[in-house]
Amino acid sequence: MDIQKKHSMKKIGLILILIIILPIAFLLVNELGKLNENEQVLEQIYNNQLQAILFSVNQYSEDVVRNSANSIIDDLESINNSPSSAETFNNLLNENKLVTFIFTIDSLNPKNITFYFKRNSGVTNIDSLEQYFKDVIASNSDKINKLYGYRDIGYNKIEPLVLPHSSNQSLLVFTGLNTQTKRIYGTVINPQEFITNILSARLQEVAKDEFIISVINPKTGYQYNSTKDFEKRSVQAQKTLWIFPDYNLGISLVGKSIEDLVTERALNNLILIGILLVVLIVAVWFVYRAVKKELELAQAKADFVSNVSHELRTPLALISMFAETLEMDRVKTEEKKKEYYTIISHESNRLGRIVNTILNFSKMEAGKRKFNFAEEDLNEVVIQVYQNYSYHLYNKGFDFEYEPGIDIPKVVIDREAVSEAIVNLLDNAVKYSDEIKFIKLIIGNENDSVSIEVRDKGIGISEEDQKKVFDKFYRVSSGLVHTTKGTGLGLSLVKQIMDAHRGKIILKSKLGEGSSFKLLFPKNSQLKNGEKNA
Repeated sequence: MDIQKKHSMKKIGLILILIIILPIAFLLVNELGKLNENEQVLEQIYNNQLQAILFSVNQYSEDVVRNSANSIIDDLESINNSPSSAETFNNLLNENKLVTFIFTIDSLNPKNITFYFKRNSGVTNIDSLEQYFKDVIASNSDKINKLYGYRDIGYNKIEPLVLPHSSNQSLLVFTGLNTQTKRIYGTVINPQEFITNILSARLQEVAKDEFIISVINPKTGYQYNSTKDFEKRSVQAQKTLWIFPDYNLGISLVGKSIEDLVTERALNNLILIGILLVVLIVAVWFVYRAVKKELELAQAKADFVSNVSHELRTPLALISMFAETLEMDRVKTEEKKKEYYTIISHESNRLGRIVNTILNFSKMEAGKRKFNFAEEDLNEVVIQVYQNYSYHLYNKGFDFEYEPGIDIPKVVIDREAVSEAIVNLLDNAVKYSDEIKFIKLIIGNENDSVSIEVRDKGIGISEEDQKKVFDKFYRVSSGLVHTTKGTGLGLSLVKQIMDAHRGKIILKSKLGEGSSFKLLFPKNSQLKNGEKNA
């Protein structure tokens, strides 16, 4: 794309933006700014209020459980094997709406667990229950040890533990404040009964008529609301219920506030403006892209015709001139005749390569080119290309080197197509070498592939152009690359050949230092004869 074309595209884009997008964008930004300014303050205040309410409910729940835990510890420690004390504790346990049953253990690895059940609990298999809770305590030893640490600093922390295979019971463990023992207390609680019988009143007291506070179990779908129903409601803020980590506390506002109505109206306006803006942007983008595509296509066609015409004219002119000279018998020495024949042969080959490149590219674009895949030794393929081109490159003053690979496994390739790719890379290296005329072919053995590298010390390729050089018809628009004629198909054809081989191309280049094109062929390819390019 030349400078004039770039200028035209910028001008078209600027006009479209000024006429259509800027007025709508200004209105949108203005509305959005006003809304954000008010909403940010309101949202922050609102969220802080909701979080404070949820925190107070959490704190209340923990206080209830803590008071019950302290009472249990005091009662259990007062039992001194006297029937009256034990009977008193059993009576208290039966009256406790919070606890399903209680157990105590003397260490993390206890021999026995002491259980305290309510009357008519129906529990019969004590041994099985004992082993179950031993396993639970053992699997949570890290948490228990932390409880001892809290106890040692004077804090009686209550830790909820997961009860495997139990969806309607939760376990809370605590240690008491007696640092002379390793005793652990456990209380088994039904969370849903705790919520409906104990927490419900607090939820109603806090929520009043302004909020709805819900207790939700995301796993089971259970939801209890401060309105004393189990209706599934959406919430605007959530916190984990500390004593029952499987449950969340959620809160939502009853009805809509004035701020909600203002926000809703402003959002509706913004949505309408946004939709209009999106439609206009999409329309402008399609118009711009269509114009740009047409200009690029026209420019690419013009460049391609011009370059191909030049590429064809040069060898034809040389062939015609030297053939005419020989035909008119103007060359007297055999040595000179041989030189002219060599030039004619070279230019004929060059002409053939150009035509083949165009034809092969056309087939590849149409997906009609078939490949004849077979196991080949890349050393043999590359050495043949090297031998065919050595004389030509030496005559042009190039230092042309070849480094064969050692212990290179055979790979499945189309020999002709790979040779064509190497030749295209060599032609590229020749065209874009300036002062230092050096080209090297290297065969390498990678982890899961075999590589062919064409390395030169030419003018190099900028990082920006490296992303585009494999696009069809693309040619760099500055420096020696711009003044050197070519079809713009060579590297694109190389990429298509490598794609057909399910291989990769690695390009490394620096301006003024040269370029390296490495073709990677997979070692364990499953390509089949006659397979077409995708």
